[in-house]
Amino acid sequence: MTDAPPPFELLPGAAGSPVILHVPHASREIPAAVRAGIVLGDGELARELDHITDAHTDRIAEVAAGLAGVTPWRFVNRLSRLVVDPERFPDEREEMLAVGMGAVYTRTTHGEALRPAGADTGPLVERCFLPYARAMTRAVADRLAATGRAVIIDVHSYPSRRLPYELHGEGPRPPVCLGTDSFHTPAALVDSARRAFGRAELDTELDTPFSGTYVPLEFHGIRPEVSALMVEIRRDTYMSEPGGPAGPGLERLAGALARLTDAVSGRAATG
Repeated sequence: MTDAPPPFELLPGAAGSPVILHVPHASREIPAAVRAGIVLGDGELARELDHITDAHTDRIAEVAAGLAGVTPWRFVNRLSRLVVDPERFPDEREEMLAVGMGAVYTRTTHGEALRPAGADTGPLVERCFLPYARAMTRAVADRLAATGRAVIIDVHSYPSRRLPYELHGEGPRPPVCLGTDSFHTPAALVDSARRAFGRAELDTELDTPFSGTYVPLEFHGIRPEVSALMVEIRRDTYMSEPGGPAGPGLERLAGALARLTDAVSGRAATG
């Protein structure tokens, strides 16, 4: 995979910040060696990337970090989730296997073949998924060591209209969906998010149409000092769908995310 950019990047924040903005799905980059194992034609692949990529979420996190009074850390995936999806379980625990979207996707958002039947996905898990998981685990451990806690804010986006792959997409599709975990998402974190996005006149709902949030497995269900919240932004609030340019809504969302990181860091939000 020598033709690929760095597969992920940890961008430093303030030494005293417990916050990691995790951006796993913003990239469209697929190394040539991985592209060779995808059965879609170039046009079909481009359309799939339009649907599956959380476009501009890396920019939202970048602008938010610049606006925040206490700069959060950022962990950004530089490869497409069509290479590996770092937020899936790498085994049979992953419910998205039912639609061919485990750690390595074999089906598209519309249920079509993405990789050949029987494709060996193990090498991609070894080369891409596991190193990502180890690096994110180290990033969280470093925040724990530095501040006594870690707060993962998982930055995603989702389409305004349900796609066929969604297992639980029948519910409301608010401007901002807050995904929670019963162990790792304290009520105070949810309240801070509701206030931050509310100030931007963006309604929030919990766990609809997506639920849960990302915590590295080493800490999951074990370390309450690691808290986490998934922020799923409906794409029509800040961009042209599918896969189009960002609009002025991006700045509004970044400002709300900055207020959330400042609230979590213990600093009064500004702006």
